[in-house]
Amino acid sequence: MSTEVIDVQGAAKSYRTPAGEFPALRGVDLSVAPGEFVAVTGRSGSGKSTLLNLLAGIDRPTSGRIRVAGTEVHTLPESRLSSWRGRNVGMVFQFFQLLPTLTVAENVMLPMDFCATRPPRERRPRAMELLDLVGIADHADKMPSALSGGQQQRAAIARALANDPPVLLADEPTGNLDSATTDVILSMFTARAAAGTAIVMVTHERDLSGWAHRQVHLADGRVVAEAAR
Repeated sequence: MSTEVIDVQGAAKSYRTPAGEFPALRGVDLSVAPGEFVAVTGRSGSGKSTLLNLLAGIDRPTSGRIRVAGTEVHTLPESRLSSWRGRNVGMVFQFFQLLPTLTVAENVMLPMDFCATRPPRERRPRAMELLDLVGIADHADKMPSALSGGQQQRAAIARALANDPPVLLADEPTGNLDSATTDVILSMFTARAAAGTAIVMVTHERDLSGWAHRQVHLADGRVVAEAAR
């Protein structure tokens, strides 16, 4: 039995375009262990976001195998994907994706509400615990628009951790943040990895050697370089 929480074998993904088939990924292999922080780098169009979408079950490979948290994700029917994702994968986005009509605490509670992972009476205490972990518990009852970009990203990380998923996927999570806030966010990811969560973060940044355990560089849909810290 594999000890990897993420195991990708020969993942390929092509899209139909007016100009013909476009190969976004071409036979990518990737394994990530529990507690490992992997940064996937590359230029726009290199296949980074496509790979993340395959890991989250948002998209399906044209060929290859995607195994995440013990499940062959690409084989799940659409009716089961959302529930599986809610319990096994936390998502952090560049533009935060917080619901503007909910308070910060309510945003963090949302995954628990959707998956019913905790009794209703435990959901707000869990949200407050997570908001305290990321340092913004005092903003729990504010609307997202009242928070700075860095604070909103902290709230998004808290929401991603609500169901204690074994995998955290982050899509350019520091792209809109200043360098000081970027360091804070990366430090949070490092701490979460130390607690056992597998983290895959896609980014344009080329040098994350001080943070990630491993960097995987994509170009034209292929892994062209890999380096461990």
